[in-house]
Amino acid sequence: MMKIARKVYISGLVQGVGFRFFTQRSAARHQVVGYVKNLKDGRVESYFEGDERSVIEFLKDLSAGPTYARVQDIEELVVDPIGGYTAFLIER
Repeated sequence: MMKIARKVYISGLVQGVGFRFFTQRSAARHQVVGYVKNLKDGRVESYFEGDERSVIEFLKDLSAGPTYARVQDIEELVVDPIGGYTAFLIER
């Protein structure tokens, strides 16, 4: 199965609303691996890889976000899979 990867920067009301935990649960559901972390500028950064369908479905979840989040924009970068992740981590 061909793996693809994305790095995204999510802006809006995405910190202090459970976004990282929502992202980790969604990643498990879609079987993608990588990380999510808060940035000092108020955005959330995430890198993830998986098969194409999983990545696309995961991106849909990120666009919606958890209940109290308000996603304004997602900057999506197409990147090469690193292959070093075995789980989806919340980084500090």
